[in-house]
Amino acid sequence: MTELRDHQDRTIRLTGERKAHILGHPEMAGLSAEMARTVREPEQVVRSRSDPAASLFYRWLPESMVGGKWLCVVVKYTEGDAFVLTAYLTDRPKPGEPLWPST
Repeated sequence: MTELRDHQDRTIRLTGERKAHILGHPEMAGLSAEMARTVREPEQVVRSRSDPAASLFYRWLPESMVGGKWLCVVVKYTEGDAFVLTAYLTDRPKPGEPLWPST
């Protein structure tokens, strides 16, 4: 298990199973450090519209295996715990309640 720190210095668990699953996708190979950077230094964070306990952390990657994309790391926060659900590359951030930066 890997422990990440988010932009508010909260601890986030990244289990070995989740990390292997995420990095097993060819386009995500080699992006482990970028995942950690995305939760530590996001460009934006929004609340998931389908799960209010999940936050979507976004950071723009100008170069990836599939060109310039947003890296999204989805973190679920529960009472006393936080963990990575998934991570993926996308063309644009999903809509949701902005959590950071605050407006």
